[in-house]
Amino acid sequence: MSQAQSVPSAPSADVALTGGALWMAALMLAAANFLAVLNMTIANVAVPNIAGALGAATSQGTWVITAYAVGEAITVPLTGWLSSRFGSVRVFFVSMVLFGVFSVVCGLSTSIGILVVARIFQGLCGGPLMPLSQTLMMRIFPKDKVAVPIGLWSMTTLVAPVVGPILGGYLCDEYSWSWVFILNAPIALVCTFFGWKLLKDYTDRLSRAGIDLVGLGLLVVWVGALQLMLDEGKNLDWFSSNTIIGLCIVAVVGFAAFIIWELYEEHPVVDLKVFRHRGFSVSVLTISLAFAAFFGVNVLTPLWLQNFMGYTATQAGLATAWTGVTAFFVAPLVAQAASKVDPRKLVFAGVVWMGLVTLWRTVATTDMGFWDVATPLVVMGFGLPFFFIPTTGLALSSVDEHEMDSAAGLMNFLRTLSGAFATSLVTTVWDNKITYNHAELVGLADHDQSVRTLLEQAGMAADAVNQAIDYLITSQSVMLATNQLMTVIGVAFLIAASVIWLAPKPSRVVEPGTGGH
Repeated sequence: MSQAQSVPSAPSADVALTGGALWMAALMLAAANFLAVLNMTIANVAVPNIAGALGAATSQGTWVITAYAVGEAITVPLTGWLSSRFGSVRVFFVSMVLFGVFSVVCGLSTSIGILVVARIFQGLCGGPLMPLSQTLMMRIFPKDKVAVPIGLWSMTTLVAPVVGPILGGYLCDEYSWSWVFILNAPIALVCTFFGWKLLKDYTDRLSRAGIDLVGLGLLVVWVGALQLMLDEGKNLDWFSSNTIIGLCIVAVVGFAAFIIWELYEEHPVVDLKVFRHRGFSVSVLTISLAFAAFFGVNVLTPLWLQNFMGYTATQAGLATAWTGVTAFFVAPLVAQAASKVDPRKLVFAGVVWMGLVTLWRTVATTDMGFWDVATPLVVMGFGLPFFFIPTTGLALSSVDEHEMDSAAGLMNFLRTLSGAFATSLVTTVWDNKITYNHAELVGLADHDQSVRTLLEQAGMAADAVNQAIDYLITSQSVMLATNQLMTVIGVAFLIAASVIWLAPKPSRVVEPGTGGH
Protein backbone atom coordinates (compact mmCIF):
# COMPACT_ATOMS: atom_id res chain seq x y z
CA MET A 1 0.00 0.00 0.00
CA SER A 2 1.89 2.89 -1.20
CA GLN A 3 1.04 6.25 -2.57
CA ALA A 4 0.93 6.50 -6.32
CA GLN A 5 3.90 8.84 -6.28
CA SER A 6 7.12 6.98 -5.60
CA VAL A 7 9.63 7.93 -3.00
CA PRO A 8 12.06 9.96 -5.14
CA SER A 9 15.34 8.40 -6.02
CA ALA A 10 18.50 9.82 -4.59
CA PRO A 11 19.87 12.86 -6.40
CA SER A 12 23.47 12.99 -7.45
CA ALA A 13 24.21 15.37 -4.60
CA ASP A 14 24.03 12.55 -2.08
CA VAL A 15 27.26 12.25 -0.13
CA ALA A 16 28.53 8.68 -0.15
CA LEU A 17 29.18 7.11 3.24
CA THR A 18 32.13 4.80 3.73
CA GLY A 19 33.74 2.70 6.43
CA GLY A 20 32.51 3.12 9.99
CA ALA A 21 30.04 5.88 9.08
CA LEU A 22 28.34 3.61 6.54
CA TRP A 23 27.95 0.78 9.01
CA MET A 24 26.76 3.06 11.81
CA ALA A 25 24.09 4.47 9.51
CA ALA A 26 23.10 0.96 8.43
CA LEU A 27 22.81 -0.25 12.03
CA MET A 28 20.76 2.82 12.92
CA LEU A 29 18.33 2.18 10.07
CA ALA A 30 18.14 -1.51 10.95
CA ALA A 31 17.40 -0.60 14.58
CA ALA A 32 14.59 1.72 13.47
CA ASN A 33 12.98 -1.04 11.42
CA PHE A 34 13.50 -3.46 14.32
CA LEU A 35 11.64 -1.11 16.68
CA ALA A 36 8.69 -0.66 14.31
CA VAL A 37 8.30 -4.41 13.69
CA LEU A 38 8.99 -5.31 17.34
CA ASN A 39 6.06 -3.23 18.53
CA MET A 40 3.66 -5.36 16.48
CA THR A 41 4.19 -8.28 18.88
CA ILE A 42 5.90 -7.01 22.05
CA ALA A 43 2.63 -6.03 23.72
CA ASN A 44 0.87 -9.35 22.95
CA VAL A 45 2.00 -11.13 26.13
CA ALA A 46 1.57 -7.96 28.20
CA VAL A 47 -2.20 -7.63 27.63
CA PRO A 48 -3.24 -9.41 30.87
CA ASN A 49 -0.79 -7.28 32.89
CA ILE A 50 -1.98 -4.06 31.21
CA ALA A 51 -5.64 -4.91 31.68
CA GLY A 52 -5.10 -5.73 35.36
CA ALA A 53 -3.02 -2.64 36.09
CA LEU A 54 -5.43 -0.23 34.38
CA GLY A 55 -8.63 -1.84 35.64
CA ALA A 56 -9.80 -2.95 32.19
CA ALA A 57 -11.21 -6.19 30.86
CA THR A 58 -8.84 -8.46 28.93
CA SER A 59 -10.95 -7.91 25.80
CA GLN A 60 -10.33 -4.16 26.17
CA GLY A 61 -6.63 -4.89 26.61
CA THR A 62 -6.50 -6.35 23.08
CA TRP A 63 -7.28 -2.87 21.78
CA VAL A 64 -3.67 -2.05 22.62
CA ILE A 65 -2.60 -4.44 19.86
CA THR A 66 -5.31 -3.37 17.41
CA ALA A 67 -4.63 0.34 17.86
CA TYR A 68 -1.01 0.03 16.71
CA ALA A 69 -1.99 -2.03 13.65
CA VAL A 70 -4.67 0.47 12.61
CA GLY A 71 -2.27 3.39 13.05
CA GLU A 72 0.29 1.72 10.81
CA ALA A 73 -2.36 0.92 8.19
CA ILE A 74 -3.05 4.64 7.87
CA THR A 75 0.51 5.90 7.37
CA VAL A 76 2.13 3.12 5.35
CA PRO A 77 0.25 4.15 2.19
CA LEU A 78 1.06 7.79 2.91
CA THR A 79 4.82 7.22 3.07
CA GLY A 80 5.42 7.89 -0.62
CA TRP A 81 3.43 11.12 -0.57
CA LEU A 82 5.03 12.35 2.66
CA SER A 83 8.53 11.65 1.31
CA SER A 84 7.91 13.44 -1.97
CA ARG A 85 6.40 16.41 -0.16
CA PHE A 86 8.81 16.82 2.77
CA GLY A 87 11.82 14.59 2.00
CA SER A 88 12.40 11.00 3.08
CA VAL A 89 15.13 11.85 5.61
CA ARG A 90 13.00 14.50 7.34
CA VAL A 91 9.95 12.23 7.44
CA PHE A 92 12.04 9.37 8.79
CA PHE A 93 13.55 11.30 11.68
CA VAL A 94 10.38 13.17 12.61
CA SER A 95 8.61 9.79 12.71
CA MET A 96 11.42 8.37 14.85
CA VAL A 97 11.29 11.24 17.37
CA LEU A 98 7.49 11.11 17.65
CA PHE A 99 7.63 7.32 17.92
CA GLY A 100 9.83 7.69 20.99
CA VAL A 101 7.59 10.42 22.47
CA PHE A 102 4.39 8.42 22.12
CA SER A 103 6.16 5.31 23.45
CA VAL A 104 6.77 7.22 26.68
CA VAL A 105 3.14 8.41 26.71
CA CYS A 106 2.08 4.75 26.36
CA GLY A 107 4.26 3.72 29.29
CA LEU A 108 2.95 6.50 31.53
CA SER A 109 -0.74 5.98 30.67
CA THR A 110 -3.11 5.85 33.64
CA SER A 111 -6.16 4.51 31.80
CA ILE A 112 -6.88 2.11 28.96
CA GLY A 113 -8.35 4.97 26.89
CA ILE A 114 -5.17 7.06 27.06
CA LEU A 115 -3.06 4.02 26.25
CA VAL A 116 -5.12 3.08 23.19
CA VAL A 117 -4.98 6.63 21.80
CA ALA A 118 -1.22 6.78 22.42
CA ARG A 119 -0.79 3.42 20.65
CA ILE A 120 -2.68 4.75 17.63
CA PHE A 121 -0.26 7.66 17.41
CA GLN A 122 2.67 5.33 17.99
CA GLY A 123 1.46 3.25 15.03
CA LEU A 124 1.01 6.38 12.92
CA CYS A 125 4.67 7.22 13.56
CA GLY A 126 5.91 3.63 13.22
CA GLY A 127 4.29 3.10 9.80
CA PRO A 128 6.84 5.14 7.78
CA LEU A 129 9.84 3.68 9.65
CA MET A 130 9.69 0.28 7.92
CA PRO A 131 9.55 1.41 4.26
CA LEU A 132 11.85 4.39 4.75
CA SER A 133 14.50 2.43 6.66
CA GLN A 134 14.67 0.08 3.68
CA THR A 135 14.66 2.87 1.10
CA LEU A 136 17.42 4.81 2.87
CA MET A 137 19.51 1.69 3.44
CA MET A 138 19.41 0.95 -0.29
CA ARG A 139 20.53 4.53 -0.97
CA ILE A 140 23.57 4.60 1.30
CA PHE A 141 25.11 1.32 0.06
CA PRO A 142 26.89 0.97 -3.30
CA LYS A 143 24.94 -0.94 -5.94
CA ASP A 144 27.55 -3.72 -6.00
CA LYS A 145 26.88 -4.46 -2.32
CA VAL A 146 23.10 -4.69 -2.56
CA ALA A 147 23.05 -8.01 -0.69
CA VAL A 148 24.34 -6.36 2.47
CA PRO A 149 21.50 -3.89 3.12
CA ILE A 150 18.70 -6.24 2.10
CA GLY A 151 20.19 -9.03 4.21
CA LEU A 152 20.50 -6.72 7.22
CA TRP A 153 16.99 -5.29 6.75
CA SER A 154 15.47 -8.74 6.26
CA MET A 155 17.14 -10.07 9.40
CA THR A 156 15.55 -7.36 11.55
CA THR A 157 12.17 -7.91 9.88
CA LEU A 158 12.31 -11.66 10.51
CA VAL A 159 13.78 -11.61 14.01
CA ALA A 160 11.80 -8.74 15.56
CA PRO A 161 8.36 -10.48 15.64
CA VAL A 162 9.96 -13.46 17.39
CA VAL A 163 11.91 -11.33 19.88
CA GLY A 164 8.80 -9.27 20.72
CA PRO A 165 7.00 -11.80 22.95
CA ILE A 166 10.27 -12.81 24.66
CA LEU A 167 11.21 -9.25 25.53
CA GLY A 168 7.63 -8.33 26.42
CA GLY A 169 7.31 -11.37 28.68
CA TYR A 170 10.64 -10.68 30.39
CA LEU A 171 9.87 -7.01 31.03
CA CYS A 172 6.44 -7.87 32.45
CA ASP A 173 7.80 -10.67 34.64
CA GLU A 174 10.83 -8.77 35.98
CA TYR A 175 9.80 -5.11 35.90
CA SER A 176 6.47 -3.62 34.74
CA TRP A 177 4.29 -3.50 31.64
CA SER A 178 5.23 0.18 31.26
CA TRP A 179 8.77 -0.77 30.23
CA VAL A 180 7.39 -2.63 27.22
CA PHE A 181 6.78 0.82 25.72
CA ILE A 182 9.27 3.10 27.52
CA LEU A 183 12.19 0.96 26.34
CA ASN A 184 11.62 2.29 22.81
CA ALA A 185 12.42 5.88 23.79
CA PRO A 186 16.21 5.70 24.45
CA ILE A 187 16.75 3.56 21.35
CA ALA A 188 14.77 6.06 19.24
CA LEU A 189 16.77 8.95 20.77
CA VAL A 190 20.15 7.35 19.98
CA CYS A 191 19.06 6.43 16.43
CA THR A 192 17.83 9.97 15.81
CA PHE A 193 20.95 11.68 17.19
CA PHE A 194 23.50 9.67 15.24
CA GLY A 195 21.32 9.06 12.20
CA TRP A 196 20.62 12.73 11.58
CA LYS A 197 24.32 13.55 11.71
CA LEU A 198 25.05 10.90 9.10
CA LEU A 199 22.06 11.26 6.77
CA LYS A 200 21.04 14.93 6.95
CA ASP A 201 22.82 15.68 3.64
CA TYR A 202 20.72 13.12 1.75
CA THR A 203 18.07 15.15 -0.03
CA ASP A 204 15.07 14.48 -2.27
CA ARG A 205 13.45 16.27 -5.15
CA LEU A 206 10.34 17.64 -3.49
CA SER A 207 6.97 17.94 -5.18
CA ARG A 208 3.45 19.03 -4.29
CA ALA A 209 1.92 15.62 -4.86
CA GLY A 210 -1.78 15.19 -4.22
CA ILE A 211 -3.29 12.53 -2.00
CA ASP A 212 -6.37 10.40 -2.48
CA LEU A 213 -8.21 11.37 0.71
CA VAL A 214 -11.39 9.46 -0.13
CA GLY A 215 -9.44 6.28 -0.82
CA LEU A 216 -7.42 6.74 2.35
CA GLY A 217 -10.60 7.28 4.39
CA LEU A 218 -12.21 4.13 2.98
CA LEU A 219 -8.98 2.24 3.65
CA VAL A 220 -8.97 3.31 7.30
CA VAL A 221 -12.65 2.36 7.71
CA TRP A 222 -12.52 -1.18 6.30
CA VAL A 223 -9.09 -2.08 7.70
CA GLY A 224 -10.04 -0.78 11.15
CA ALA A 225 -13.35 -2.67 11.10
CA LEU A 226 -11.67 -5.85 9.90
CA GLN A 227 -8.92 -5.64 12.51
CA LEU A 228 -11.45 -5.09 15.31
CA MET A 229 -13.53 -8.01 14.04
CA LEU A 230 -10.52 -10.34 14.01
CA ASP A 231 -9.34 -9.22 17.45
CA GLU A 232 -12.73 -9.35 19.16
CA GLY A 233 -14.27 -12.30 17.29
CA LYS A 234 -13.09 -14.99 19.66
CA ASN A 235 -14.07 -13.02 22.77
CA LEU A 236 -17.57 -12.31 21.44
CA ASP A 237 -18.21 -15.78 19.96
CA TRP A 238 -17.93 -14.52 16.40
CA PHE A 239 -21.17 -14.20 14.42
CA SER A 240 -23.41 -14.90 17.36
CA SER A 241 -22.55 -11.33 18.37
CA ASN A 242 -24.29 -8.33 16.76
CA THR A 243 -21.07 -6.35 17.21
CA ILE A 244 -19.08 -8.78 15.07
CA ILE A 245 -21.85 -8.87 12.44
CA GLY A 246 -21.85 -5.07 12.32
CA LEU A 247 -18.07 -4.89 12.00
CA CYS A 248 -18.17 -7.53 9.24
CA ILE A 249 -20.77 -5.52 7.28
CA VAL A 250 -18.71 -2.33 7.64
CA ALA A 251 -15.54 -4.15 6.54
CA VAL A 252 -17.19 -5.78 3.50
CA VAL A 253 -19.04 -2.66 2.33
CA GLY A 254 -15.99 -0.49 3.00
CA PHE A 255 -13.75 -2.89 1.10
CA ALA A 256 -16.12 -2.99 -1.91
CA ALA A 257 -16.38 0.80 -1.98
CA PHE A 258 -12.60 1.07 -1.64
CA ILE A 259 -11.99 -1.29 -4.59
CA ILE A 260 -14.45 0.55 -6.84
CA TRP A 261 -13.06 3.97 -5.92
CA GLU A 262 -9.41 2.97 -6.37
CA LEU A 263 -10.02 1.43 -9.79
CA TYR A 264 -11.31 4.75 -11.16
CA GLU A 265 -9.23 7.24 -9.14
CA GLU A 266 -6.51 9.00 -11.16
CA HIS A 267 -3.97 8.86 -8.31
CA PRO A 268 -5.13 5.96 -6.10
CA VAL A 269 -3.68 5.35 -2.66
CA VAL A 270 -3.37 1.71 -3.74
CA ASP A 271 -2.71 0.90 -7.40
CA LEU A 272 -4.81 -2.24 -7.90
CA LYS A 273 -3.85 -2.44 -11.56
CA VAL A 274 -0.63 -4.19 -10.56
CA PHE A 275 -2.64 -7.40 -10.18
CA ARG A 276 -2.83 -7.63 -13.98
CA HIS A 277 0.73 -8.99 -13.83
CA ARG A 278 0.52 -12.76 -13.28
CA GLY A 279 3.93 -12.95 -11.66
CA PHE A 280 2.96 -10.36 -9.07
CA SER A 281 -0.43 -11.92 -8.30
CA VAL A 282 1.08 -15.39 -7.85
CA SER A 283 3.93 -14.06 -5.71
CA VAL A 284 1.50 -12.20 -3.44
CA LEU A 285 -0.68 -15.31 -3.11
CA THR A 286 2.36 -17.43 -2.27
CA ILE A 287 3.80 -15.10 0.35
CA SER A 288 0.36 -14.51 1.90
CA LEU A 289 -0.30 -18.27 2.25
CA ALA A 290 3.21 -19.01 3.50
CA PHE A 291 3.24 -16.10 5.93
CA ALA A 292 -0.19 -17.07 7.26
CA ALA A 293 1.09 -20.60 7.86
CA PHE A 294 4.26 -19.32 9.51
CA PHE A 295 2.26 -16.94 11.69
CA GLY A 296 -0.01 -19.83 12.63
CA VAL A 297 2.99 -21.78 13.92
CA ASN A 298 4.27 -18.72 15.81
CA VAL A 299 0.88 -18.15 17.45
CA LEU A 300 0.08 -21.79 18.25
CA THR A 301 3.44 -22.75 19.78
CA PRO A 302 3.55 -20.21 22.66
CA LEU A 303 -0.18 -20.73 23.35
CA TRP A 304 0.39 -24.45 23.78
CA LEU A 305 3.56 -23.99 25.84
CA GLN A 306 2.15 -21.34 28.17
CA ASN A 307 -1.34 -22.69 28.72
CA PHE A 308 -0.71 -26.43 28.92
CA MET A 309 3.03 -27.14 29.20
CA GLY A 310 3.74 -24.93 32.20
CA TYR A 311 6.08 -22.50 30.40
CA THR A 312 6.30 -18.85 31.44
CA ALA A 313 5.97 -16.14 28.75
CA THR A 314 9.74 -15.74 28.75
CA GLN A 315 10.42 -19.48 28.44
CA ALA A 316 7.88 -19.84 25.62
CA GLY A 317 9.45 -16.90 23.83
CA LEU A 318 12.93 -18.38 24.17
CA ALA A 319 11.74 -21.68 22.71
CA THR A 320 10.16 -20.02 19.66
CA ALA A 321 13.01 -17.52 19.15
CA TRP A 322 15.25 -20.12 17.59
CA THR A 323 13.47 -19.72 14.26
CA GLY A 324 14.65 -16.13 14.12
CA VAL A 325 18.20 -17.01 15.21
CA THR A 326 18.88 -19.34 12.29
CA ALA A 327 17.04 -17.04 9.87
CA PHE A 328 19.34 -14.22 11.02
CA PHE A 329 22.44 -16.04 9.78
CA VAL A 330 20.94 -17.46 6.60
CA ALA A 331 19.31 -14.21 5.31
CA PRO A 332 22.51 -12.58 3.90
CA LEU A 333 23.35 -15.74 1.93
CA VAL A 334 19.85 -15.90 0.47
CA ALA A 335 19.99 -12.21 -0.46
CA GLN A 336 23.14 -12.89 -2.49
CA ALA A 337 21.69 -15.98 -4.17
CA ALA A 338 18.38 -14.27 -5.04
CA SER A 339 19.93 -12.30 -7.89
CA LYS A 340 21.70 -15.34 -9.39
CA VAL A 341 19.23 -18.23 -9.06
CA ASP A 342 15.66 -18.55 -10.37
CA PRO A 343 13.73 -17.15 -7.37
CA ARG A 344 10.93 -19.67 -7.91
CA LYS A 345 13.35 -22.48 -7.03
CA LEU A 346 14.48 -20.70 -3.86
CA VAL A 347 10.90 -19.96 -2.76
CA PHE A 348 9.75 -23.52 -3.50
CA ALA A 349 12.66 -25.07 -1.60
CA GLY A 350 12.25 -22.75 1.39
CA VAL A 351 8.48 -23.15 1.77
CA VAL A 352 8.60 -26.96 1.25
CA TRP A 353 11.32 -27.11 3.91
CA MET A 354 9.10 -25.20 6.37
CA GLY A 355 6.16 -27.46 5.52
CA LEU A 356 8.15 -30.65 6.15
CA VAL A 357 9.46 -29.31 9.46
CA THR A 358 5.90 -28.43 10.50
CA LEU A 359 4.75 -31.97 9.64
CA TRP A 360 7.68 -33.23 11.73
CA ARG A 361 6.09 -31.39 14.66
CA THR A 362 2.82 -33.34 14.34
CA VAL A 363 4.20 -36.11 16.56
CA ALA A 364 4.67 -33.90 19.63
CA THR A 365 3.89 -35.34 23.07
CA THR A 366 3.13 -33.93 26.51
CA ASP A 367 6.44 -35.14 27.97
CA MET A 368 8.63 -33.14 25.55
CA GLY A 369 11.48 -31.09 27.00
CA PHE A 370 12.66 -27.60 25.98
CA TRP A 371 14.99 -28.76 23.23
CA ASP A 372 12.45 -31.26 21.92
CA VAL A 373 10.27 -28.22 21.23
CA ALA A 374 13.06 -25.87 20.11
CA THR A 375 14.99 -28.16 17.74
CA PRO A 376 12.35 -28.27 14.95
CA LEU A 377 12.10 -24.47 15.19
CA VAL A 378 15.88 -24.17 14.82
CA VAL A 379 15.65 -26.24 11.64
CA MET A 380 12.62 -24.29 10.36
CA GLY A 381 14.58 -21.03 10.55
CA PHE A 382 16.80 -22.15 7.66
CA GLY A 383 13.84 -22.02 5.28
CA LEU A 384 12.33 -18.71 6.40
CA PRO A 385 14.54 -16.30 4.38
CA PHE A 386 14.09 -18.45 1.27
CA PHE A 387 10.46 -17.43 0.88
CA PHE A 388 10.67 -13.96 2.40
CA ILE A 389 13.48 -12.47 0.31
CA PRO A 390 13.19 -14.06 -3.19
CA THR A 391 9.40 -13.64 -3.29
CA THR A 392 9.82 -9.89 -3.01
CA GLY A 393 12.23 -9.82 -5.93
CA LEU A 394 10.00 -12.08 -8.02
CA ALA A 395 6.92 -9.93 -7.37
CA LEU A 396 8.67 -6.67 -8.21
CA SER A 397 10.33 -8.05 -11.33
CA SER A 398 6.85 -8.76 -12.67
CA VAL A 399 5.57 -5.16 -12.59
CA ASP A 400 6.55 -2.05 -14.51
CA GLU A 401 9.24 0.23 -13.09
CA HIS A 402 6.81 2.99 -12.12
CA GLU A 403 4.56 0.49 -10.31
CA MET A 404 7.18 -0.88 -7.93
CA ASP A 405 6.38 1.27 -4.92
CA SER A 406 2.67 0.52 -5.15
CA ALA A 407 3.30 -3.17 -5.75
CA ALA A 408 5.73 -3.49 -2.84
CA GLY A 409 3.40 -1.69 -0.46
CA LEU A 410 0.39 -3.74 -1.50
CA MET A 411 2.31 -6.97 -1.01
CA ASN A 412 3.47 -5.85 2.42
CA PHE A 413 -0.09 -4.98 3.45
CA LEU A 414 -1.59 -8.28 2.27
CA ARG A 415 1.20 -10.23 3.96
CA THR A 416 0.45 -8.48 7.25
CA LEU A 417 -3.30 -8.97 6.79
CA SER A 418 -2.80 -12.70 6.20
CA GLY A 419 -0.99 -12.85 9.54
CA ALA A 420 -3.97 -11.24 11.28
CA PHE A 421 -6.34 -13.75 9.66
CA ALA A 422 -4.09 -16.63 10.67
CA THR A 423 -3.99 -15.48 14.30
CA SER A 424 -7.77 -15.42 14.64
CA LEU A 425 -8.30 -18.62 12.65
CA VAL A 426 -5.69 -20.66 14.52
CA THR A 427 -6.82 -19.65 18.02
CA THR A 428 -10.48 -20.28 17.21
CA VAL A 429 -9.95 -23.65 15.47
CA TRP A 430 -7.55 -24.78 18.20
CA ASP A 431 -10.06 -24.08 20.98
CA ASN A 432 -12.82 -25.84 19.03
CA LYS A 433 -10.64 -28.89 18.37
CA ILE A 434 -9.71 -29.10 22.06
CA THR A 435 -13.40 -29.10 23.02
CA TYR A 436 -14.25 -31.70 20.35
CA ASN A 437 -11.32 -33.97 21.27
CA HIS A 438 -12.18 -33.71 24.96
CA ALA A 439 -15.75 -34.82 24.28
CA GLU A 440 -14.52 -37.75 22.17
CA LEU A 441 -11.91 -38.89 24.68
CA VAL A 442 -14.30 -38.73 27.63
CA GLY A 443 -16.35 -41.46 26.01
CA LEU A 444 -13.29 -43.63 25.35
CA ALA A 445 -11.20 -43.11 28.47
CA ASP A 446 -11.29 -45.67 31.28
CA HIS A 447 -14.46 -47.31 30.03
CA ASP A 448 -13.76 -50.38 32.19
CA GLN A 449 -13.11 -48.20 35.31
CA SER A 450 -9.71 -49.88 35.83
CA VAL A 451 -7.82 -46.58 36.22
CA ARG A 452 -10.40 -45.21 38.64
CA THR A 453 -10.27 -48.42 40.72
CA LEU A 454 -6.47 -48.33 40.80
CA LEU A 455 -6.38 -44.70 41.98
CA GLU A 456 -9.04 -45.27 44.61
CA GLN A 457 -7.13 -48.26 45.94
CA ALA A 458 -4.07 -46.03 46.18
CA GLY A 459 -6.01 -43.88 48.63
CA MET A 460 -7.19 -41.01 46.42
CA ALA A 461 -10.53 -39.39 47.18
CA ALA A 462 -13.32 -39.56 44.59
CA ASP A 463 -12.99 -35.84 43.71
CA ALA A 464 -9.22 -36.17 43.35
CA VAL A 465 -9.68 -39.17 41.06
CA ASN A 466 -12.10 -37.23 38.86
CA GLN A 467 -9.69 -34.30 38.67
CA ALA A 468 -6.75 -36.56 37.80
CA ILE A 469 -8.64 -38.31 35.01
CA ASP A 470 -9.98 -35.02 33.66
CA TYR A 471 -6.45 -33.56 33.67
CA LEU A 472 -5.14 -36.49 31.65
CA ILE A 473 -8.01 -36.22 29.16
CA THR A 474 -7.56 -32.44 28.82
CA SER A 475 -3.81 -32.66 28.30
CA GLN A 476 -4.23 -35.30 25.62
CA SER A 477 -7.04 -33.28 23.98
CA VAL A 478 -4.77 -30.25 23.78
CA MET A 479 -1.84 -32.26 22.45
CA LEU A 480 -4.04 -33.95 19.85
CA ALA A 481 -5.55 -30.59 18.77
CA THR A 482 -2.07 -29.05 18.48
CA ASN A 483 -0.78 -31.91 16.32
CA GLN A 484 -3.91 -31.84 14.14
CA LEU A 485 -3.52 -28.12 13.53
CA MET A 486 0.20 -28.52 12.78
CA THR A 487 -0.78 -31.04 10.11
CA VAL A 488 -3.12 -28.53 8.47
CA ILE A 489 -0.46 -25.81 8.64
CA GLY A 490 2.15 -28.14 7.13
CA VAL A 491 -0.17 -28.91 4.21
CA ALA A 492 -0.79 -25.15 3.77
CA PHE A 493 2.97 -24.65 3.42
CA LEU A 494 3.15 -27.33 0.71
CA ILE A 495 0.22 -25.74 -1.18
CA ALA A 496 1.91 -22.33 -0.99
CA ALA A 497 5.13 -23.85 -2.34
CA SER A 498 3.30 -25.35 -5.30
CA VAL A 499 1.51 -22.09 -6.15
CA ILE A 500 4.80 -20.30 -6.93
CA TRP A 501 5.25 -22.34 -10.13
CA LEU A 502 2.22 -20.57 -11.62
CA ALA A 503 4.42 -17.47 -11.90
CA PRO A 504 6.39 -17.00 -15.12
CA LYS A 505 10.16 -17.01 -14.95
CA PRO A 506 11.27 -13.40 -14.34
CA SER A 507 12.76 -11.68 -17.36
CA ARG A 508 14.74 -9.24 -15.25
CA VAL A 509 16.29 -9.08 -11.82
CA VAL A 510 15.11 -6.59 -9.24
CA GLU A 511 17.21 -5.78 -6.23
CA PRO A 512 15.46 -7.12 -3.14
CA GLY A 513 14.19 -4.18 -1.17
CA THR A 514 13.50 -1.99 -4.18
CA GLY A 515 10.18 -0.29 -3.83
CA GLY A 516 10.45 1.12 -0.38
CA HIS A 517 8.60 -1.62 1.48
